[in-house]
Parts: sequence; structure tokens; C-alpha cells
Amino acid sequence: MSDPRERSRPTTFPIALCLACLLLAGIAHASPSITLSRKSGPPTSKILVSGRGFAPNVGVDIYFDTKDEALVVTNGKGEFDDAKIHAPRSSRPGKHWVTALERNNDKGAQEPFLVQTNWSQFHFTAGGTRVNPYENVLDPKNVGNLALKWRYKTGGEIHSSPAVVDGVVYVGSNDYNVYALNARTGRKLWSYSTFGDAWFCSPAVVEGIVYICSGEGNYLWALNARTGRAIWYYDIYGPYTPAVVNGVVYIGSDDGTVYALNARTGAKVWSVPTYYNIQSAPTVVDGVVYINNFVRLYALDASTGNELWDFDTGGYAYASPAVADGILYFDIQSGDVVALNASNGNLLWSFEDSSWAAYSPAVSNGVVYVATDTGAYALNGSTGAELWSYSSIGGVSQSAPAVANGVIYFGTADDNLYALSARTGERLWSYATGGYIEGSATVANGMLYVGSDDGYIYAFGLHGGDKATPEGASKRPDLKTLRPDFNLNASQRQ
Repeated sequence: MSDPRERSRPTTFPIALCLACLLLAGIAHASPSITLSRKSGPPTSKILVSGRGFAPNVGVDIYFDTKDEALVVTNGKGEFDDAKIHAPRSSRPGKHWVTALERNNDKGAQEPFLVQTNWSQFHFTAGGTRVNPYENVLDPKNVGNLALKWRYKTGGEIHSSPAVVDGVVYVGSNDYNVYALNARTGRKLWSYSTFGDAWFCSPAVVEGIVYICSGEGNYLWALNARTGRAIWYYDIYGPYTPAVVNGVVYIGSDDGTVYALNARTGAKVWSVPTYYNIQSAPTVVDGVVYINNFVRLYALDASTGNELWDFDTGGYAYASPAVADGILYFDIQSGDVVALNASNGNLLWSFEDSSWAAYSPAVSNGVVYVATDTGAYALNGSTGAELWSYSSIGGVSQSAPAVANGVIYFGTADDNLYALSARTGERLWSYATGGYIEGSATVANGMLYVGSDDGYIYAFGLHGGDKATPEGASKRPDLKTLRPDFNLNASQRQ
């Protein structure tokens, strides 16, 4: 008779074997997944794609929308890392899809990528050119169809140039507030009192922080971009528009001092007195800060504040310079435009004009664009030769031009916002607001934004919308409809 203890002994081996088989089966049939190195960015953005859960040692095609951009081979674990693709230059603002699909079957994974053409600070970047190189919705052919989408009334005049980042418009007002508005609808998300007028200060929005000054309040504020809550402030006598580069905020003041502050903490990195008041935003390019103080233009080392060179402007020059291709351009109040060698301050050329110019030039594709009291004109950036002029406006322009996709935008004291062909100077569109336009326009994500002395911030878009803007983003591709590019060469296993 057998021992009953033997009959009741648990059969651990078969159970363990079954569990192991089930686990292996689960791994073998795990759904593929991918991760992207970034979730959003402008057209031309580099995106690194990594994948898991694919079959071992198979080819995987990486698509942006329906375009096959890369072919990789998985390793023995069915994984790959850092397959490189780019958002095509033609990608319109809105949601797009990155797909990784095993070649010759329908096993794959998808993740969204948001195309945005943000305009984050006064100069677009800190470099001073005032050009959005990614704009691909508005162009000379369709800009005449711009229509008012919304306007938002603040409690004071607006000289501030809007910043547009991640679907939010940020702008300062003479009612002592900075506003955050939904970029598509104009709905107020939050406002923050700066304890002084913010109408002459254009916000900079970098890495989730809004930097805004209050002239009478003598503060530079750093605010949480999502909530509007203050992170830090720094006491500066009469601060103006900041520029933010590589974790440092650069700003000038009414007492003639240039400050460099830690962007995260507000701690002073350095300060340099220039002895005349500074009303322009600094321009920061290749480790050099360029700034006007009415009578002299300074080039300072961005890390230390040490002076590299200075230039006697010969007249009131209180607008921000622009730097492109090693040349620095700036306006003198008399209307003259001056070009200097950006590395040493040597004069290259000057263009004499009897009109009155008060704001910064824009530079795009070797052409300098200037707005004046009589209109606007374009100069050859290398020689200073006039290419075209437009002269049918009725008031002084204190609005720096903005350039995007072949169109130049600027406002004037005749209350109008103008759009001209950047190539010919032909007027393509205009709109009359209820007051002077002394701030500068901003172009982002197929929309045009500007503030006015009537207290409104205006937003314009194409009449009827655009199919590729966020209202009509790209459809998620059906895996079965994607077709591989057989001319692609597979990258090495990751």
C-alpha cells in the first residue's frame, strides 16, 4: 500500500513549467510599442524613435504620417533604439503620427507628434532676425484671405509683442498685467499683476517659464507658464524686454545697466553699466550680447559681461540690432540703417534715409527689412542697396517687422497692420484696428497676432481655416495602408 503522503505531494515541476511557458508566450506576443525622443517641435525637427515588443531580427519601417523615412533591424530581443527621422518641412501645425511597422506584415505601433511653429520671444529667438523660418501655412498667395478669428480686451494699451508657445499667447498690457490666452480661441487662461505697466515689455517664454518686466514696478518676473504663479523676481530699475539663451536671462534697464541672470533662480550672473538708458531687447548670438544704449552699441561676452567692442552710433539708436551671417544691422532714429562686422564692430555700410525709423529691422535670406514713418523698404544685406520700398501708410511705425514664409508684417500709427510681399514690397493685406500699433506682430502656427493701443490683442487666421492646422490635424494612418520604401537601406541593429 502506497504512502498517502506521496499521493498528496504537490506536483511543483509541471505547474512551474506551465507558468514558464505562459510567461514566455506572453513575452513572445507582447504588443509592440515605441517611444519618441521628443513629443513636439517645428517642421524639420529630428526625432529619435526606439521600439520594443517587435519580432527578433526583422526589418521595421519608421514612418512620419505616410512617408517611410527609415528602415531598422531589430535585435534578438525584438528591440531597436534611436532610429533617426525628421518631421518634413512641409508638415503643417497640428498632430501627426510616427509609426513603426514590421516589414511584410501589419504588426506595429504608433505615437503622436505635435508640429508647432512657436514664437517664444521678441526676436523669435534671441538672435534678433525676427523671422519664423518654420511657418508654412500663411504665404504670399493666401495671406490676402486673413480674417479676424478673435480679439481680447485688456484694461490698457498694448505695446508688448506677443509670444506664442504651445498653444498659448502671452502678452503684457498697460493695465499692469500679463495675460495668457488660448491661441485658438482667445479665452483667458490666467493673468498676473506685475505691479507696474508691462506694455513696453515683450514676454519671453522658455522651458515653461514666462519672463516679463514691469517698467514702473521695477521688476523682472519669472512666472510658471501653465499657472501664472510667480517663481522669482529681480529688482531692476526700469527693465525692458528680456532675451533668454542657454539658461541665462539678459535684460537692459533705464539706468543703463545690462544684467545677466540665472533663468531658473534669478541669481545675478553679472551686470555691466553703460551709463545711458537701454530700451531695447538684447540680441544674443554665438556667445555675444549686442545691445544699444541710445548713443553706443556694445558687444559683451555673454558669459562674463566683458566688453568686446563698442560703436558710436552717431544718433539715437534705441532699437534692438539684428545679427545674421556675421553682420549686425541696426536703425538710427533718423531712419539710417547701419551694418557692422559683428565680430569687431567695423562699419561695412550705411543706408541714409530721411524718414524716421524707431524699431528693429528684420533679416531674412540676405535681405534687411525696415519699417519707417513713411512705409517700409528692403535692402541688400551685403551692400545696403535698396531692393524695394512701400510708401503709402499714414503714420510713424514703431513696430518691428516680422517675416515669415515670404511675407513681412508690421503695424503703424495709422492704426493698420500691413502684410507685404517680402520679395517685391507689394501690399497683400491690411487690417485697421482701433488704435496705434506700436508693438510688433507675431506669426505662429498659421496665425497672426498683434496688440493695439485700443487695448485689444488681435488674432487672425485664414478665412475658412486650414486643413492641416490643429482643427484638422493629420489622420492616424491605418497600418494596412502604409507602403514601405524599398530604396531605403537598413541601419545597423541597435
